[in-house]
Amino acid sequence: MAAPLILVVDDQPINVQLLKRKLEREGLRVAAAYNGLEALDLVKKQHPELILLDVMMPDMDGIEVCQRLQADEATRGIPVIFITARTTKESKIEGLGVGAVDYITKPIDLDETYARVQTQLRFVAINRQLVDLTRRLEESRRAATIGAVTQGIAHNLNNLLGVVIGYLDLVKAYYDKPEQVKKNAQHVEDAVQRIVSIIKQLSTLVVKSRPPLIKASVQMLIEGGIARFHDDYKLAAPVTIDNPLGDLQIDTNYEIVEEVFAKVLVNAWESYDNKPTDPRPISIHAKIVEKTDEGKFVEFRVVDHGHGIDAEIRDKMFEPFVSTKNTVGVGMGMTVARHALRNLGGEVTMTDTAGGGATAILMHPVERRKKSSLDE
Repeated sequence: MAAPLILVVDDQPINVQLLKRKLEREGLRVAAAYNGLEALDLVKKQHPELILLDVMMPDMDGIEVCQRLQADEATRGIPVIFITARTTKESKIEGLGVGAVDYITKPIDLDETYARVQTQLRFVAINRQLVDLTRRLEESRRAATIGAVTQGIAHNLNNLLGVVIGYLDLVKAYYDKPEQVKKNAQHVEDAVQRIVSIIKQLSTLVVKSRPPLIKASVQMLIEGGIARFHDDYKLAAPVTIDNPLGDLQIDTNYEIVEEVFAKVLVNAWESYDNKPTDPRPISIHAKIVEKTDEGKFVEFRVVDHGHGIDAEIRDKMFEPFVSTKNTVGVGMGMTVARHALRNLGGEVTMTDTAGGGATAILMHPVERRKKSSLDE
């Protein structure tokens, strides 16, 4: 992948050369323009990722150049960092008001300039991710058959995009405070990762073909699910295993079953009060059950002693985005878990735990059924 292209615009060749040498030394590509008209022409031809634009230039100053860029749909999204000798608050407000994302004052500090360029390039990359995710969401909407899924995803993505936009506004407001910029940029990063997670979960809902199966032991599946719960979700809660089946081999898909366990364990962990001293006990129990006309299944029971199943969501708890949690971007884990296990010929249900709490029941066939005409 080619390095990002930066356009440097300044009527003073020495300034252009200094910036060009610094940025190229850091691995970036640089194009140069020495007046406003030349800059606008280069932008149309090369479409740079970012523009370093001098404010004070003859014929057409940086303010007018920025206004023209903002007026064109094709160039509106290119971030502009103004370079100026004017340090008054009014001049900075004027620049930000016409669409600039940052200010660099003369004399130019090359290291500071590079740091600000890197920050803006990171936001460019995030914006591209959001555009790509929006496109993928549209594709997923066409593939999904459950209206509630797409409606819930749209709601959650809108909330998360609102978070992203809010923190980007804070970055602009506190552009001259590096620590504040870094903190707000991390919030943007976290929100984008939540968006990525939602899109990935949607992808699992629209898979129709059965995944490839191999022989795997019950004990390894349980331990793998617990490890994913601890590693992927960064939760250190202990999980007790009661597995009299030992290393019994079943036809399964490691990746899918481990992810199902992880999501169900997260659901159990979240059923407890959010107190540092709460041990949040969770246990997994395995046994063989036989169903008439369906064959043998391994029944995994994931037991917690938390708040139990809320009466208000009991009948719709496996619908997407149904949750008692208030965090933005949650409420899809159990939907994905059920869909994934059904794709392996199994099932996920919930029941009350004796003495309080909830139990998730995961049913997994021991052997893959031979395909019949009814399955085709």
